[in-house]
Amino acid sequence: MSQGRLPPGRLPPGRLPPGRLPDAGPTSRVYFSQRLRMHYVDWGNPDAPPLILLHGGRDHCRNWDWVAADLRRDYHVICPDLRGHGDSAWSASGSYSMANYIYDLAQLIHQQGLAPVTIVAHSLGGNIALRYTGIYPDNVARLVAIEGLGPGPRSHAEADRLPMDERMRRWIDEQRANAGRQPRRYPSLEAAYARMQEENKHLTPAQALHLTQYGVNQNEDGTYSWKFDHYVRVWPPYDMTREAIAGLWGAITCPTLLVYGTESWATNPAEDGRLAHFRNARVLAVPKAGHWVHHDQLAFFLREVRAFLAA
Repeated sequence: MSQGRLPPGRLPPGRLPPGRLPDAGPTSRVYFSQRLRMHYVDWGNPDAPPLILLHGGRDHCRNWDWVAADLRRDYHVICPDLRGHGDSAWSASGSYSMANYIYDLAQLIHQQGLAPVTIVAHSLGGNIALRYTGIYPDNVARLVAIEGLGPGPRSHAEADRLPMDERMRRWIDEQRANAGRQPRRYPSLEAAYARMQEENKHLTPAQALHLTQYGVNQNEDGTYSWKFDHYVRVWPPYDMTREAIAGLWGAITCPTLLVYGTESWATNPAEDGRLAHFRNARVLAVPKAGHWVHHDQLAFFLREVRAFLAA
């Protein structure tokens, strides 16, 4: 079988990747935040310490299945879908701000009585979790952020130099473009699967199939589209300042593990100066891994995270 392509009408065998998934999967549940119907999956073991797994942009809660299947033995694992992602509702306005994402996480933790909770989060989810923890430091016991700091300081400095009128014009243009954009339709599950492999070449065929099956909806005409709202691609024109975000990092009191893949676009926080903003954090570099560290090096990631959580 060639990488990124399946023979017509065929899918890879349903074998399980390393980190075998159990026969009994998680239970789907719902909570509400700012009138939106939000979805999460609960892996059971409710008497164990709570642990939230928070996905990144354009992902979904089931991308954590291999991690959750392992950690469920010792933790009460909960995996939410961000608003506009997976099986959570889309924003009616098409606007997705960090403040709204943080509120959704705050609501889940508050409504379910999860504090103090351990959080493992990836990319956009990591950004949300880091800021939430700075706002509510007593609510988080331990935090693992996989490439959740965003682009390096140099990229942020260039963006911050743009005057507000130019930022607003760019945002309005992007919103207008999205208004006329229809979700991409794939003629078959195989075609969506091929796109998944193209996006992350570290994935095994079984991983790519699993992520595709849970990441698409079938349209009325039989085609398939990704579940996420394409408006989530548009970053708001204004956000917290770099100084304010760094201040939230500095307010985090729990042990924190900042993870990045050596083959990713992310920079090393220990080298670019961002680690210095944290009180109690260390950096973990994961070799032979891209942006999705928890997929690319699952066994290594689980071993290191378990050691960190148990320390």
